[in-house]
Amino acid sequence: MRYLYYNKRLSFGLPRELWVVEAGIFLNYLGWGTVMPFEVVYLHEARGFGLGVAGLVVGVVTGLAVVAAPLAGPAIDRVGARATAAGAGIALAAGYAGLGFAHTPAQAFAAAVAAGIGNGALLPSQSALLATLVPADLRHRATAVSRVAANLGVGLGAAIGGLIAAHGVNGFAALFLANAVTYVLYVGILVTAVREEERPPPVPGGYRFVLRDRPFVRLALTNIAMIAVGWGVFTWIVPVYAGSELGVGPRLIGLLLLANACTVVLAQIPVTRRVEGRRRTVTMAIAALMFVVACALVVGAGLAGPRGAYAALLAAAIIVGVGECFHTTVLMPLVAELAPAALRGRYMAATGLSWWLGLALAPTLGAQLLSVSPPAAMLSAAAVALAAGVSALALERDLPTAVSLTPRPVS
Repeated sequence: MRYLYYNKRLSFGLPRELWVVEAGIFLNYLGWGTVMPFEVVYLHEARGFGLGVAGLVVGVVTGLAVVAAPLAGPAIDRVGARATAAGAGIALAAGYAGLGFAHTPAQAFAAAVAAGIGNGALLPSQSALLATLVPADLRHRATAVSRVAANLGVGLGAAIGGLIAAHGVNGFAALFLANAVTYVLYVGILVTAVREEERPPPVPGGYRFVLRDRPFVRLALTNIAMIAVGWGVFTWIVPVYAGSELGVGPRLIGLLLLANACTVVLAQIPVTRRVEGRRRTVTMAIAALMFVVACALVVGAGLAGPRGAYAALLAAAIIVGVGECFHTTVLMPLVAELAPAALRGRYMAATGLSWWLGLALAPTLGAQLLSVSPPAAMLSAAAVALAAGVSALALERDLPTAVSLTPRPVS
């Protein structure tokens, strides 16, 4: 009896099938982490593409995701999350393998199209799949474990990728092929180890139904702001600010990103346990407040000496990581509970689109503000995060009572 208790405790109360999928997610992000820092470098230095062309190729992978995410919603609802995720994995494998063999810009763009389509379809289908594999009271825990798997995979992948990339063009090509293999392995896991989910009868209306759901629309708009600041600004704008305004070198900037990823790996499970039984809107508002504090620390870093500046940046990276844990504990589980089962794919796709929009807006608008006034850029980001927190609290009155709290499982 004691063995069963501890076994359930160690498994976080989640079923074995879910853990198999999480292992696949870890493999995905391990492979992606090896190539992510080197995509532009590889195309420019190893394949001889112009810097602008290399940037456009990588931009297609992200840009097409904005188009592919909404298209993935109906596919998930019609053929299932597992099948859609498997198709996305195949497209990503083909795309990254193609990039590994690309010798001309035309070949690279063709491969990027395949990867971009897979990129846009994978997040919503994977989120919908996780929602079907566990009961509603465990969805936040499943999300927490996937976040740990993703961040651990990216962190380890980046470290491994740096070692292999040192071997020049052959090393770069090996990274892209290895990344393709991880997607193939993930598809194998989905096909062989995950049961086909039951699909409920279709609900008429499609995306019209989604857009009429006021609480969900507010949640999606709030998420755009949260992603733009917590993920976009601190991934692309803060490193530029730290380097150009504070004189922080590339190695120390890399350590900031590593500190953020390590924080998520260490804090996600404790944060998830902590918010069980608490209001989801308050949890999101706490995340927004942490982003505000982190932005203020970055601005304050400009007023401190060299050591104080880096300490402030490091503290900001850690605080953002904890804020990410609070936000992601709420987001996907709440979407899954707001969505009718027959339209869950479209709800997840719309949420995925809000992620991509937030990530696209941050470097686009943030870079413009940064060129005018670096402190203004960070203060604007703080204002956006504060508005998102207020919006999250205002969402409370629109949420059905049954979904307002993060469940507290018996285990």
